Amino acid sequence: DPNEDTEWNEILRDFGILPPKEEPKDETEEMVLRLQKEAEGKEQKVTNFFFVCLLFLVKPYERMNLKELKEAEDDFDEADRKAVEMYRQQRLQEWRCLQRRQRYGELREICGEQYVNEVTNAPEDVWVIIHLYRSSIPMCLLVNEHLSQLARKFPEAKFVKAIVNSCIQNYHDTCLPTILVYKTGEIKGKFIGVAECGGIYLKVEELEWKLAEIGAIETDLEENPKKETINMMTLSMQNTSARESTNTKSTDVLKPHIT
Repeated sequence: DPNEDTEWNEILRDFGILPPKEEPKDETEEMVLRLQKEAEGKEQKVTNFFFVCLLFLVKPYERMNLKELKEAEDDFDEADRKAVEMYRQQRLQEWRCLQRRQRYGELREICGEQYVNEVTNAPEDVWVIIHLYRSSIPMCLLVNEHLSQLARKFPEAKFVKAIVNSCIQNYHDTCLPTILVYKTGEIKGKFIGVAECGGIYLKVEELEWKLAEIGAIETDLEENPKKETINMMTLSMQNTSARESTNTKSTDVLKPHIT
């Protein structure tokens, strides 16, 4: 028996003929380790169960939709009822905002026949920005490009464009581009001609600021992007004026005094 504890077996083990003798396992130690692992597993399960219960006990209405909240009203006490009502109103407001934001999101082309329905009769809570343009005018194409970007950035506002001849006959090119801003069927702002629209070097941020000043959109710009350009122009004019003044004084010094 190779497992027998004899002198001969010890000699055979020393020469490597028999494998080393297996030490008897400490059953007590094994049992302790097993129980410890089981305890750790149970503790983790209890912890997980506790957190699951906590999720259901703390503000359970936050896990429900509007229909479930309505059905579960009888199970809440007075404090929960108030919280449920507040939460329902919050969810309704979020839903309305989401619906409003998903309503638009692009610069749409309309014609004169659609003007009343699309612009004047738009929902009262919607700002409408319409661009009257002519495709042969480069500035109009630039404004259309900028409005397309702003329509994607501010999908809660309605951006439309229309060829001016389909809306107004014999409209002068000098008045283009024309941007009209409507709310509740009334014109709240207008930019007529190249200068009022921002000039031939108009940037999309500048147009965004103009619309935000009227209230049509809520911009995340902190200051007027045109401000820096205006300040630089003012500084340039001041420097030019100062140079002219200096040159005048220098010329006066060199003038002969006639007596």
